[in-house]
Amino acid sequence: MEIHSGLPREGPGSNKSTRAAYALMKELPKDAAVLDIGCGPGMQTLELSALTEGPIIAVDTHAPYLDELNRRARAAGVAHRIETRNQSMFELDFPDASFDAIWSEGAIYFMGVENGLRAWRRFLKPRGYVAITELSWLKPRPPEPVRTFWETVYPAMADIETNLGRAHAAQYDIVGHFTLPDDDWWTHYYAPLEARVAALREKYHDDPEALRLLNEEEKEFEMFRAYSAWYGYVFYVMRASASS
Repeated sequence: MEIHSGLPREGPGSNKSTRAAYALMKELPKDAAVLDIGCGPGMQTLELSALTEGPIIAVDTHAPYLDELNRRARAAGVAHRIETRNQSMFELDFPDASFDAIWSEGAIYFMGVENGLRAWRRFLKPRGYVAITELSWLKPRPPEPVRTFWETVYPAMADIETNLGRAHAAQYDIVGHFTLPDDDWWTHYYAPLEARVAALREKYHDDPEALRLLNEEEKEFEMFRAYSAWYGYVFYVMRASASS
C-alpha cells in the first residue's frame, strides 16, 4: 500500500477518456444516477460529477481511497452529490433498477467481465448503460516475453472480440469501444508510480522483500515501454438489451 497510496489514479485513464466514454451514452438523462464500482481515489468519480447533475455512489473496499475521494469532493464542491461506501463489488445490496449508468474503470477484472456484467445488470434501470475499462490484447500472437508476463499476472486477459462476446452473452448491446492512449498510462498513473518506486528503493535499499516488490512494479513499466502495441486498456461502453 505504501507503493500505491496517494497517487492520482490506481490504473490507466484520464478525464478526457472518461468524458469520451460518457459521451457515447447519448440517451442518459441530465440528472443520471451513476454507480462507480471500484472507484479508488476517485479521479473519474469527480469527472463524472461534472458530466451528470444527478447523484453518484462510489464504492471501494479500501477505506483510505474513499477518504481521499471525500477530501477531493469537498475541495471541488461536489461532496453533496457523491456518496462513498466501503463495500465489496461482490456484496452490492442496492435496490433493483437504481441507476441510469454503472461505471467501473480498471476494476471489473476482480469478478471477470461476464460475471461482473451479469451481477450488476439488475441494478440498472431499463436500457441503462455500463462503461468499463478492461486490460485487453490488441493484436494476436504477442511476443513471448509479454505473453508470459501477462499470463502470470492476469491469465484471464482476453482480446477485444472476446470481451465484446462476453458483453453480448451477459445481455448487453455494444454502444462503442476505444483503446486508451499511451498518455493515459503515463500521466496520472505510471509516471507518479515510477517516481514513488524510485523513492522507496532508496528508503528500503537494505530490505530484500521490499526490493522484490519494487522490482515487480518496474517490470510492468518495462513491459509497457517495449510492448504497448500488443495490449492496452480498452473502454467498453454498452447498454442493457431491451429483451433482458
